[in-house]
Amino acid sequence: MKRKIYWRLGLIGLVVLLSVIFFLPNTPAFEYMPGWWQKDMPNKGIVLGLDLQGGINLVYEVEADQAVASTLQRFALGMKSALDQKGIKADVTQQGNNIMVTPASMDARDLIETNYPELAASEASGGAAYSLRPKEIQSIKTNAVDQALETIRNRIDQFGVTEPTIIKQGVNEIVVQLPGIKDPARAIQIIGKTARLEFKLLDEQSPIAAELPKSVFPGEEQKVLDQFGPKIPQNDEILFGRTTDKDTGSVTKIPYLVQKPTLLTGDLLTEAKVAIDPRFNEPYVSLKFNAEGARLFEDLTAKNVNKRLAIILDNNVYSAPVIRERIAGGNAQISGNFSMSEAKDLAIVLKAGALKAPLKMLQNITVGPSLGRDSIQAGKMAGLIGSLLVIVFMLFYYRLSGLIADFALVLNLVILVGSMAALNATLTLPGIAGMILAVGMAVDSNVLMFERMREELRAGKTPKAAVEGGYHKAFWTIFDSHVTTLITSAVLFQFGTGPIKGFAVTLSLGVAINLFTALVGTKTIFDLLHLRKEVRTLSI
Repeated sequence: MKRKIYWRLGLIGLVVLLSVIFFLPNTPAFEYMPGWWQKDMPNKGIVLGLDLQGGINLVYEVEADQAVASTLQRFALGMKSALDQKGIKADVTQQGNNIMVTPASMDARDLIETNYPELAASEASGGAAYSLRPKEIQSIKTNAVDQALETIRNRIDQFGVTEPTIIKQGVNEIVVQLPGIKDPARAIQIIGKTARLEFKLLDEQSPIAAELPKSVFPGEEQKVLDQFGPKIPQNDEILFGRTTDKDTGSVTKIPYLVQKPTLLTGDLLTEAKVAIDPRFNEPYVSLKFNAEGARLFEDLTAKNVNKRLAIILDNNVYSAPVIRERIAGGNAQISGNFSMSEAKDLAIVLKAGALKAPLKMLQNITVGPSLGRDSIQAGKMAGLIGSLLVIVFMLFYYRLSGLIADFALVLNLVILVGSMAALNATLTLPGIAGMILAVGMAVDSNVLMFERMREELRAGKTPKAAVEGGYHKAFWTIFDSHVTTLITSAVLFQFGTGPIKGFAVTLSLGVAINLFTALVGTKTIFDLLHLRKEVRTLSI
């Protein structure tokens, strides 16, 4: 009997010690620990949520229809290239949700239908029309949302935000929570940048190209589009590049007449990094393509020597160099009078991958750090006052047994914060509410046991027998109530978002720990009291 009691006492001591160790990173004492201790700690304790340390909460809608349109455009370019390689003469154009092939000879049909099983063919005037099958359209839209989720996560990881929350909401929405961020505007810009990198040729043969102004001030782009838009050829478009005067720092926009067909995209990139141009000591972004991209880039430059190639990111021309010769090896660069910060941000979005569909911001909520500090103080005060009231009530109503219940209450809180620190859990304001609720449930368990003990004492049993009977009769009632609460918490965690999950985590941990402190912790104290001497009366 003694051995069993001491084993339980040792287990309680071990759990408390581990809880204190895991909670140390959240205390000022952690700064005074040895360097090896700070370095080798498996986690950094409890993380404060967005509502406690401030940050931004963003909700994006993935415009998946754009991914479908981009896929059709890519298929059209691939068809044209494949037909040219086989020497099959046919015009390939994209018209809405269809790819038109005219004329559609048997050889052209066989080649297209063999290489593009995702497309369904139908007869059209002068040729054939190809459209994506419904199952393929749904797959593209689903993949666009999943890919956007992963791309945003990669970009934020490289941006250096700790403990971000990035989750899918509904069919095509993504929730992004960035606690403790110091530059929200830059983060929003990096997250939302589509990063669609395209290589297109300038149309310098058209007389409109010579008529375009050399530069315009920001905000005057629409005037240029209104003036020249109706005149430009059908397969051309006007895009703008940004340039900064090194001496004055003034920013101007340069209009370019660009051919619409995309000759190469950034989907084939394997590397994007910042480098320094030794001639001008300016940063630029160095690109490297995979094997297929290198082959296409070499073919592109070989066919268009002495022509200008526009390097376009999200419909902005970053540079338009002249192709002097065939470029092999799959290396390219983007330069454009970048600052080091701009070059790094551009490399981040290119390296993390382009979004297959644009993001539309639906919600942008910023929480200031001062509000978070106020919430923490309010939560601490609420928890302290609630705990003190419970402690005083238990002492007043149950006397010495109430003191044992208060011990269980303190033990519950110590193990709860230690467990959250061990799991590196995120503490939110609703999470604090969950902790306070767990305190109430901890007392409730002891109240059930103490009332059963009183019934046993009234029946004439000895104090030791009353304690055993009280625990035995209250066990299943306590167990059932806690299990049902755990089930509810699991449902909240599974289907809830953000603050709801924080509440579910702390409540689940509190309930599980309460079973340990109520059924093991207090029982061990009662057993120790009866072990040392024969107890004639029970203060309850």
